[in-house]
Amino acid sequence: MSEKKISPGLKSALDLGPVVLFFLAFFFLKADSYTIGGREYGKFIVVTAMFIPVLFASIGALWYLTGKLSRMQILTMILVLLFGGLSIWFNDERFFKMKPTVIYLIFAVMLVIGLMRGQSYLAYVMEDLMPLEEKGWMILTRRFAMFFAFLAVANEYVWRNFDTGSWVTFKTFGLPILLFVFLIGQSGLLITYDPRHRTDEDEDEDEDKKGDS
Repeated sequence: MSEKKISPGLKSALDLGPVVLFFLAFFFLKADSYTIGGREYGKFIVVTAMFIPVLFASIGALWYLTGKLSRMQILTMILVLLFGGLSIWFNDERFFKMKPTVIYLIFAVMLVIGLMRGQSYLAYVMEDLMPLEEKGWMILTRRFAMFFAFLAVANEYVWRNFDTGSWVTFKTFGLPILLFVFLIGQSGLLITYDPRHRTDEDEDEDEDKKGDS
């Protein structure tokens, strides 16, 4: 199936909808626990059980509409099913809270492995979204690797030191805001290493440097 385009608004709704619904369900459900099949489950576990099929339906809709799923979406589905399933099975919310930590660590480690091989795996994923020179991709990849490691540490700190409601709020709003601020902070690098902004003088200067080396 070839990739098809959908409206940015619909794509954003399908991407963010499950997370927003998770947040709303957690704070709007009145009872702190529910008895299901003779077993008592906390509100967080119940909302997690609701979240998994909603996420799968959302990603399935994206696949149906676009004909394509990204590696990140596939990885998210696997980890949500794994850690969400563990939380439900053991009735322990800690598993699901650790999911963002694992995702961010996987991203950081993969980027570092690429850097050690002299490659930018970030460019492999994002080069269709924005043009960037090779040196720019390498710098941006190093920054993303450090940023993902920071997010992993931040998630661990919040869920281990604050109540569940605070973590849900941090997961829904805090992490996206941190990502947005980080991306804004990279605007200078994106402009500097955008080949469309290169002038003839810049290219001549690069040629001179190559000739001197």
